[in-house]
Amino acid sequence: MHFIIADDHPLSLLGTQVLVESMGYVVLETCKNGQSAWNAISRLKPDVVILDISMPEISGLELSEKIRLHQLETKIILLTSHKELSIFKKAEELNINAYLLKEYALEELRQCITHLKTHDKYISQRIKNDLEKDVNFQKDEAMNQLSFSEKKVFELITQQKTTKEIAELLFLSEKTIETHRASIIRKLGLKSERNALLKFAAQLQSNQAKI
Repeated sequence: MHFIIADDHPLSLLGTQVLVESMGYVVLETCKNGQSAWNAISRLKPDVVILDISMPEISGLELSEKIRLHQLETKIILLTSHKELSIFKKAEELNINAYLLKEYALEELRQCITHLKTHDKYISQRIKNDLEKDVNFQKDEAMNQLSFSEKKVFELITQQKTTKEIAELLFLSEKTIETHRASIIRKLGLKSERNALLKFAAQLQSNQAKI
C-alpha cells in the first residue's frame, strides 16, 4: 500500500512515517499543512492517507471532505488529539475509515493499518471510553428533540422565569406551560424533580465555562 501522511507536528509526522515504513509500505510524501497534503493526494492518489485534524490552511476534516467529494478510492485514517464527540460524529458522516487518538497511536496504528489492508473500517476500542460529549454537541443534541414552542419555554426557563412569567410572555396558560415542561423533561431524559430543567440548563452553562 502507498501512503501520504500529513501532520503539522514534525515529531508526530516523523514517528508515523517511520512506523508505516517499518511495516514495509511506501510513504509517497509527507506534508506539514493541509493544502500541500491535498495537492499531493489529488496528484498521487494514495491507497491510504493519515491526517491530523488540526492543520494550517486546510483541516483534516476538510481534506477528508475533499477526498470524498472527488470520489477518490483513498482510505482515510484520522490521527488526532481531539476527543469531542461532535468531531467524531462529523468524521463518521464523512465515512472515515479510522479515527485514532494520538495518545494511543503507537499501540493502535500498526493494528489499524493491518486491519484496513483487508477491511473497510477500523473501530478503535479506545474511542468508546475516551470520547467526551462536548457541551455544544450536548446542547444541540438536546435542543433538536424539542418543538419550537418547547424551545421557547426552555429558553425562558434558563433565564429563571417562573411558570406564570413564561405564560404571560408567550400568551399561553400556566397549564400549557406545565405541559411543555413535562414534555421537555421527558424528551431530555431528565428525572421529574423540582427545578430539573433549571439544573440541566445550569449544567450546560457550567460545562460551557470550562471550555
